This record gives sequence, C-alpha cells and structure tokens, in this order.
Amino acid sequence: MNRRKKPSICSIAKRGAIVGLSVALAMPAIPISAWAQPVGLPSMGAASAAELSPALERSLGEAIMAQGRRDPTYVDDSELSQYLTTMGRKLAAFAPGGVPEVEMFGVRDPEINAFAMPGGFIGVNTGLIVASASESELAAVLAHEIGHVVQRHIARGMTQQNQNSMVMLASLAGALLAALAGGGGNLAVGVAAFGQAAAINRQLGFSRDAEREADRAGLQMLTKAGYDAEGMAQMFGRLMNASRLNEGAGGGSWASTHPLSIERMSDVQNRVRNQSPVARHVDSDDFWYIRAKMRVVQGRDAVSLRTAGQQLQDEAQALSGVRKSAAYYGLALQAFQRNNLAEAERNWNLASADGRSSAQLAKLSVDIALARKEYPRALELAQAGTKRWPGYRALGIAYAQALQSVGRHADAQEYLRAKIKQWGSDEPSLYQMLAQSEDRNGKPVAARRDQARFYVMTGAYAAAESQLQQARNMSTDFYEQSQIDVQIKEVKDKLAEERQLLERFKSG
Repeated sequence: MNRRKKPSICSIAKRGAIVGLSVALAMPAIPISAWAQPVGLPSMGAASAAELSPALERSLGEAIMAQGRRDPTYVDDSELSQYLTTMGRKLAAFAPGGVPEVEMFGVRDPEINAFAMPGGFIGVNTGLIVASASESELAAVLAHEIGHVVQRHIARGMTQQNQNSMVMLASLAGALLAALAGGGGNLAVGVAAFGQAAAINRQLGFSRDAEREADRAGLQMLTKAGYDAEGMAQMFGRLMNASRLNEGAGGGSWASTHPLSIERMSDVQNRVRNQSPVARHVDSDDFWYIRAKMRVVQGRDAVSLRTAGQQLQDEAQALSGVRKSAAYYGLALQAFQRNNLAEAERNWNLASADGRSSAQLAKLSVDIALARKEYPRALELAQAGTKRWPGYRALGIAYAQALQSVGRHADAQEYLRAKIKQWGSDEPSLYQMLAQSEDRNGKPVAARRDQARFYVMTGAYAAAESQLQQARNMSTDFYEQSQIDVQIKEVKDKLAEERQLLERFKSG
C-alpha cells in the first residue's frame, strides 16, 4: 500500500509516538445545530456524560502529556515553547464565548500539521513552522486548532463515538495506566500508549461542520489579534494544492476526515474578502529565527540535515535583512549541534553583521561560550542578554546556567527563585535547576523537594513521591517533616486521581 502522507491542518493520524497523542476523538458528521445540545449520545462508562466536563477533559489531556513529554519527538525547547504559547494565548484572548485554557507544544516532525488534544493541549509540528511563509499563516493554523478547543469538538466527539472507538480509547487508557505502574520512567510503555492513540486516530476525524466552525472561530481570533486574514486563505490554499497533488496516494480517507473542500475554501475566502481593512501585520523577527531553528531541529538523519543546511545556505545567499540573519543563525545552530564551535561562531558573526541582534542570537552566544568552557565570558554575555531582553525565558535559563558554571550557586538560587515567581508555571525546568544548585550548596532536603515540584508540574507523580520520601528520610526537623508529609499526601492524591480517571476510561 502506498502510504504517502497528506499535508493537513489538523490531521491527527500519525505514525508513531507523541503525535498519536491527539486522541482526536472527533465526531461523525451531524447537523451544525446539534452541537449546542447533543442528544442521544452513547455512554462510554463512568467517564462519559452528554458532554465531558472541562475539568475531566483537562485531566485526561494532562495524563497523556505526562507521558508525551518523555517521547523522542516532543520538542523540549524554551524558545519554541515561549513563542508558540505567546502566539496561542494572544489568539485565545479573542476566542468567541470566553478565553480557553490552551497550552502549545512542539513536535519534531516534518509533516505540515498541528492538532488539538483533550484539555486544550495543541501540538505544532516543526514542519508546519518551516512551511509557513508568514507569521499570519502559522497563526491561522493555530487559531483553527484553538477553534476546535473553543467549540469543545474533542470533548463532544469523545461522547459521540461508536463502540469500536471506545474500545480503542479504553486501550489507550490501559497503556497510560501501565506507564503509571512503571513509576513514570518507562519510556517504552509511554510510546506503546501513543501507538494505541495512533490506532484510534486512524478511525476518527472532525466532521465538515466541525471544521467550518473551527475556521470561522479561528478567522475571528486571527483578525482580532492583529494578524492578516489572508494568512488563513493562503495556508489553506497551499494545503489544498498539496493534497490535490497527492490525490492518487490513497488520499480518500484524508479528504473525508479533514475536508479542505472547495465549499469550505470558498467560505474562508469570502469571509476574508468581507473583513474590514486593517493595517497589514508585520512578521516579528522571532518568527524567522524560530523558523530557522526548527528547520535544524526537525532533521533526524544525515540526509535531512544536509538538506536543511543547503536550504539555509541558499536563503543566506538569496535573502536580506532579518531573513538573511535568521538563515546564518540556523547554520550556526547546525554547526553547534555538530560541536563545530569555530564554524558556529563564524556563522553567528555573519548572522550578527551590520549590528543586527536578537534574543535568539544572544542565547546562542552564551551556549557557544559555555561549550568552550569560557564560563566568565558566558556569564558576561548572559548578564547582558537578560538586561536587554528581560522577558526572554531561554536567556534567563542560560544566565542561571552561567552562574552555576562559575560556582555561584547561592546567586543562582536567588535568581531562580525570583524567576519561578515570574515564569514558574510555564518553565518547570527552573525547579530542576534550583534543585541542582541547592544540592551543590549542601541543601539535600530542599533539593529533593524542589525536584519533586518539577516532577509534579510535568505530571510524573510517582517520581515526585519518591523524591519527597527521600527528603523526609533526610530531614531531622519535625516541622519540616510535617510539611513534607502534607506534600506527599497531595502527590499521592493526585496520582490516585489520575489512576481513577484512567480506570474510568479503561472500563468504558
């Protein structure tokens, strides 16, 4: 069978790991009026209701993400996370009917795709970022996915599926339970769980009405957030053309589950034409630097890395301004990954020609200095970078690393605690770094408590409990032990709740 992949907007059928997360639990085609009051929905067991509650849906998404963060395709990158999250929240602020809770994350995959999961978690493939010709095109796809979240299509789909799909969902819940039983550290079990999710996705897809609803909600968010409405029509047109070119490769299922039909395309184009004229959106410099970085990040083998390098070289020669700088930045990153620090610095200098600067370039300069073990210089560069871009989280993390590299662990702790108050909910790694400095400074109990906080924030409750038990055994202070006992109980309760939730889905 020819398995050539189809570019899609919210394609969820993925080969392998985390992209299979999207349990996309979508629904059969039903009249658009039925979304307001779903009736006659089949039960999926104790976790099912006419409409899955937002809290329950969020809990399921968190349970899936707890495993997904350990998947090899999950992009654990502070720069990408901040960029996508900032864009996603900017769009969601203009969502019709209230601001949804959304969390964006990157997936290392060259396919042009983004997907919504239960609870407002939205995955964005590196391939989508690289393929976007403008920031508005990327924002259009994210807005479309947020549209699915706003309309609660996933939750409604989960309560409207046939029995076969429910059996497969129960299998996914069982795999996640198996991962929990392994203490949250068994990667093989986690990947098996996403294999189950991928199997579910092969049988599911959003209905045509759901896709239109997501288009309309997304277009509203896109324009109100200040992006170009044309971005949606342009991206959809590109995806539709790509699909048409691949039509002979078993594409019937893609067309039926993600229908970029002529009617839907016309609807978007008509709405774009009817938009009131607004000032044209200017792409941010961040977009071009992040795009170049993702071109490098998504390379998995020698061939794809060579191709990425050639594409960046071509752009560096043909383009000008920030796009030329971003191309050289990508080449510098690629050289840095190969540990060719001399070439990395040469391309960094080309990226910084004519006095051009960016937070991304500043961060890379710190990384190069750290790799060369030039720790005082790394600290100097990081200090200057955080002063110029105080809100850029990756630079803040680099500054803390530089403090640690010169042995200033007391200063690192003070800095990290301040940043935890500012960024803690979006940067769990700050707790992990704080634990490292505390351990180096002879504070093993505090170190394990903060490491436990990192595990709690990433959903690894069993690992958090283990850290807290170690902390309690090390402590000789009664009051401190009492505080740790409370923390242990809270973690055990969270772990029990997650197991109970998954058991309910498994028993469906």
